[in-house]
Amino acid sequence: MRELIDRLRTARSVTVLTGSGISAESGLPTFRGVGGLWRTHRVEELASPAGFERDPQLVWTWYNERNAAHRRAQPNAGHRALAELETRYLDFTLATQNVDSLHLRAGTRNLLELHGSLRIARCTGCGYERELDASGLPFEQIEHTCGGRMRPDIVWFGEPLPPEAWRRAVAAAERAEVILVVGTSAVVYPAAALATRYARDAFVAEINPEATAISERVACVLRGPASEVLPRIVAELDGFPS
Repeated sequence: MRELIDRLRTARSVTVLTGSGISAESGLPTFRGVGGLWRTHRVEELASPAGFERDPQLVWTWYNERNAAHRRAQPNAGHRALAELETRYLDFTLATQNVDSLHLRAGTRNLLELHGSLRIARCTGCGYERELDASGLPFEQIEHTCGGRMRPDIVWFGEPLPPEAWRRAVAAAERAEVILVVGTSAVVYPAAALATRYARDAFVAEINPEATAISERVACVLRGPASEVLPRIVAELDGFPS
């Protein structure tokens, strides 16, 4: 912790990569952790272009449930600490693999949603977009007037990341002096490469309750929930040792 705090105090550029672990602390199941009906379906059936083509109502049933869960959840102390950390730097980027909007609701401004968000549905034909409310997308509105179908504006299996968000994330990682990797297993690529291949000379710190694929490759490992560790980091930066 001490070395990380020293690095953060002198850093001019900070990048953060977050995954589902930080949102799990707000009560959201991880991507593969939704129970009930979904135990009988492979995730790839629900999060792929082929699955959507085969049964769009099934896919939207799942995403409407996820959308409702996202809206019930509240940003936790970890989300809020990252939003507070952002205010200390002119160059701060938070790249997230999460689609739940909790970072946005916590107040993070320079946010790159690498896997999209469940706030929006877009047409597979003309690209028309519409915001979703708490009820999600009604089945009768799946078929769009152009002949396409409305789908969640998120990245599915086999699809590339949004090119502009990815370009900005790589650039942020390459110039960062400190990179925080929070609540991610670091096995989903290309996002995980931000903390390895693109980190260059950055001081990389992992914040996670458990060991991950990159634990032995980073400069600092802090074991514990993000909602506990991140507020401690902010407090230390403010000069109030925990």
